[in-house]
Amino acid sequence: MPHKRIVVLIAALTLALTACTGNTPQNQGGGNQGGVRVANDEPGKKVVIGFSAPAADHGWMAAITNAAKAEAGKYSDVELRVVEGTNDVNLQISQVETFINDKVDAIVLLPFDGAALTPVALKAMKAGITVINVDREFDSPFAARSTVLGDNHGMGVSAGTYVCERLKGKAGAVVAEIAGIDSLPLTQDRSKGFAEALQSCGLKVSNRVAAEFTVESGERAAANLLQAAPRIDAIWNHDDDQGVGVTAAIKNSGRSEFFMVGGAGSANVMREIKADNGPHKATVIYPSTQGADGIRLARLAVQNKSLGDLVEVEVPRQVQLYAPVVTKDNVDRYLPTAFES
Repeated sequence: MPHKRIVVLIAALTLALTACTGNTPQNQGGGNQGGVRVANDEPGKKVVIGFSAPAADHGWMAAITNAAKAEAGKYSDVELRVVEGTNDVNLQISQVETFINDKVDAIVLLPFDGAALTPVALKAMKAGITVINVDREFDSPFAARSTVLGDNHGMGVSAGTYVCERLKGKAGAVVAEIAGIDSLPLTQDRSKGFAEALQSCGLKVSNRVAAEFTVESGERAAANLLQAAPRIDAIWNHDDDQGVGVTAAIKNSGRSEFFMVGGAGSANVMREIKADNGPHKATVIYPSTQGADGIRLARLAVQNKSLGDLVEVEVPRQVQLYAPVVTKDNVDRYLPTAFES
């Protein structure tokens, strides 16, 4: 699919998913199927959806499941079956096998390991079950009807662009980075986008440490960074959950010469941004609405409905959500959908 068309589809989907908030005929989408207008939110054929995600041991992951449940609850024609979150790949495979045996209509799946869950997702698709892949991609394009993704590279670009704007004209500015788990492609993508954006304005990452997306690792990594770098102008922390620990380390250090940009978009960081009383001046969204978007796409696909604001008669093959920067100027727009760390 040409790049320009992908951009248009993403923008249109964002509008469509934002607009469809009710389950009454008054809240109707306007899709076009063979020239017939479609009321997306009007109750239709009952859709049984199985939902599986990793354990909610992280604020963002907990928000994924909670948002999916809340979204399903808006529709009288959706029955959602949620299994207990797990980081055990074999158990998650077994959960999907159960959904297949129960002959659900659709499965919304955020795999702990996309590669490991690919074979069972393929099995579900071959059984005629609509699979919506969330966040972590499968190895095969045939394993899902649609895939909902965040934009890890875009997070880095957004964070780096904001840092460039804040440090414009500051010669010799020192930029630090607190990454997540370095072995993960998502971390590598975030760092790559950040470095590219900084390069565009003549800056680079002077000091970098990696954490593990946990509060404890964030505090440890930040303490090491602060000890190694006597001067810092800006810090980008990849993840707001580990950012709780990062903020604690900064407070313990007594340092305040720099500003910080968060990552993912937690409510506690947004409240700090709004109050303007801490190091956080911005955070970059990695949407925790992906599971909820998956529920909507599953319902539409099973009911043979299109997206209300698209001319296309089918839901898109892939949706990549935007990574906006949240600042004091726009925080009120994003706070209602933020997750709690």
